[in-house]
Amino acid sequence: MGIRKNIGIVGGGLAGLVSAYLLAKNGHSVQLFEKKNYPFHRVCGEYLSNEVVDFLKRESLFPESLDIPQIDTFEFSDTYGQNVLADLDLGGIGISRFVLDDFLFQKAKAAGATIHTGIQVQEVIFIEGGNSFEVTLADGKTFSFDYVVGAFGKRSRIDSEMGRAFTQKRSPFIGVKYHIRIDRPRNVVALHNFKRGYCGINAVEGDRFNLCYLGRREDLRKYGSIPDMEREILWKNPHLNRIFQEAEFLFDKPEVINEISFEKKSPVEQHILMTGDAAGLITPLNGNGMAMAIHAAYLVAETLDQFDKREEIESNYRKLWKEHFENRLTLGRWLQRLFGSNMTSSFARKLLADYPYFSRKIIQNTHGEPF
Repeated sequence: MGIRKNIGIVGGGLAGLVSAYLLAKNGHSVQLFEKKNYPFHRVCGEYLSNEVVDFLKRESLFPESLDIPQIDTFEFSDTYGQNVLADLDLGGIGISRFVLDDFLFQKAKAAGATIHTGIQVQEVIFIEGGNSFEVTLADGKTFSFDYVVGAFGKRSRIDSEMGRAFTQKRSPFIGVKYHIRIDRPRNVVALHNFKRGYCGINAVEGDRFNLCYLGRREDLRKYGSIPDMEREILWKNPHLNRIFQEAEFLFDKPEVINEISFEKKSPVEQHILMTGDAAGLITPLNGNGMAMAIHAAYLVAETLDQFDKREEIESNYRKLWKEHFENRLTLGRWLQRLFGSNMTSSFARKLLADYPYFSRKIIQNTHGEPF
């Protein structure tokens, strides 16, 4: 371990909470800022690859007491509803962010991290002369840190304030999430295509399933409401039609996010160490955003722990992040082209059905190695 550092973390999702826990456990001074109050729901597929489960268990960050479904099978359907099943060699689990984030929040606090909730970070500025950061909250309070970890998710006002390149371009995507009850196999994660989008469904803890889809903003504008858009577009896939007709929907209204961008981002910007979705958002069809966020938190914490000079920290973290995630993100953007249309989704289904070795290699390359 290097010298004790004063570290601010902006954002309390998986990446922020896991890095807060690891850094606080190792003796650093850690303050984390989350604009919401735990527990709360997030738009997320809620499938967690087994690549990180052993790590979570070693660190006592896995809620062992819960009945967590084990997922070992992938179901894929094209826009016509023709489907195929494939084995998930590594597999994963289903767990809601409502439960997991709150569990990690309690763990990070117990490890010694100070966590501020219910307050928005307004601005993060690197003070060149002082070689430090100033973090300003919406209520005007300011904090000074040696280092800042950016864990503020897919898109934040801080990204705009920083002038990050991806914010200059409008994104056409929206994300919508429900929790439902339905009679389905609990070991299967399914991905069902519809026109210009796709919908995932998998079991989470208890008797619930997570249903989360990526759609288009212009389709929502065209049909005027989420229920009307779902009936006119998603229900054209008979699998989704049946799910929407048979399921008991457990939210009063869906969780929705806009402007989901899959553009390239940098893991270090203006000296902020970006992690999780703030460093790069993998397309949801890969189902590995949660695992990548946890792994990136481990990498940023290890880097801050082992190095003392800012140049070394930034260089090492940038190198590790690219080594572990850049190819996966690139593959995800390429695979996205095979989804959401009649022709390409049918091609993807035939690829999975007729070339199992090739499809298995693709699945393997969207996952990381256990660590």
